[in-house]
Amino acid sequence: MAKATKKQALGRGLSALLKDPTNDINSVKDKNADKIVGNVVDLPLDDIEMNPFQPRTSFNEEQLRELASSIKELGVIQPITVRKKGFGKFELVSGERRCRASKLLGLRTIPAYVRIANDQESLEMALVENIQRQDLDPIEIALSYQRLIEEIDLTQEQMSDRVGKSRSAIANYLRLLKLDPIIQTGMRDNFISMGHGRALISVESLEDQLDIYQKILSDNLSVRDTEALVKGLKGGQLSRKQNKTKSLPAHVEKSISYLSDALNTKVTATTTKSGKGKLTIAFTSKDDLERITKIING
Repeated sequence: MAKATKKQALGRGLSALLKDPTNDINSVKDKNADKIVGNVVDLPLDDIEMNPFQPRTSFNEEQLRELASSIKELGVIQPITVRKKGFGKFELVSGERRCRASKLLGLRTIPAYVRIANDQESLEMALVENIQRQDLDPIEIALSYQRLIEEIDLTQEQMSDRVGKSRSAIANYLRLLKLDPIIQTGMRDNFISMGHGRALISVESLEDQLDIYQKILSDNLSVRDTEALVKGLKGGQLSRKQNKTKSLPAHVEKSISYLSDALNTKVTATTTKSGKGKLTIAFTSKDDLERITKIING
């Protein structure tokens, strides 16, 4: 506990250097840069902007509250990482959950590692650090790999070195993005596992993918069951009629019909045996999405 107190006191001392406009640090060659860059500094939360390159798209509120409770008891054990954006301004590279949880507690400062990086370096750092987290879903990881390829121009071999994963593992994640978006959403929401998704990748028809996906949900199929079903479909042992999923419950069908009419667009649904489900609302353009949103908002 004494060590933690000393570390936090050091952070407060270093933070004073960042409040001196006459010795502002903008590069690693500037005076006192070696004292700041790579060290833990106590930064005001109000001075930290969220990272526009953040690959994570959703945050579980219950888990944030649990993290806030842990921070209240133990403090922020692992500092966040930021990059300097100008005098008194910083941009988050990694640690958004810790920032959000700290704000929930009403904390004014947070310990942070300060980096100096350009936009591309910041994006790569954010993506690589987030990929190595344990709580990202398979689609978030796949999208991060895709962004490293498209926006940082990394090859799969270079990515393998950056994130410590084999090329085959990276390729397996990237293939998940070929699945129908409804199935990708189901994977993100834990309706199915990555193993189910990998089994479905070899099914070329998106319609067949969705048929099998619905069957996984309605019959609670295991990954092995799904693999056998896909193998049978590819071998011609199952007709499309046999592979068709069970019809939706009457109350769900009624609701879909009502929503389709009310929104003037196609609405589909998937359900599980427990009664949980997911609605998908189709839109054809940005204007169409805005039209639907206005109807929903009343």
